[in-house]
Amino acid sequence: MRWYTVNTNTHQEILAEESLQRLGLETFFPLLKQTKLIRRRWQTTIEPLFPGYFFVLFNVDTHYRAVNYARGVRRLVAFGPTPAAVDEAVIESIRSRIQDGCVNVSLPSFRPGQVVRIDNGPLQGLKAIFEQEMNGQQRAVLLLETLSYQARVIVDLERVVNL
Repeated sequence: MRWYTVNTNTHQEILAEESLQRLGLETFFPLLKQTKLIRRRWQTTIEPLFPGYFFVLFNVDTHYRAVNYARGVRRLVAFGPTPAAVDEAVIESIRSRIQDGCVNVSLPSFRPGQVVRIDNGPLQGLKAIFEQEMNGQQRAVLLLETLSYQARVIVDLERVVNL
């Protein structure tokens, strides 16, 4: 038995997961807890880590049709005619980050005044001084120094790396 990725119909991840669990198959539907600004108010939301997708453990020779045609399932993710298996290490890596039922995605933490480099995007390669993290938005305010000019920019935290 191997892990495979199921692509679901729009917003039907839970329906598809329940359909497969009724067949006696093990599923893994990782959730992500985030704080977002919704209608000018900060709210904590729980959403799928991979919207429209989850993982199922089964034997492709015996359960392929049952999985592929279960309620809420659009298709199994495949490269060519056969479904693409997911390495057990990937599943365990995601499971190891689960806290209180949700995946904990920890971004690197920076100190105000720390020199950082922007790792990708339109400002890739530029050095900046970290000012502050913007709560709940996974973004940071950086002081960009280039050509004797200082500019304050807002950048996604995932684009910032330590020097």
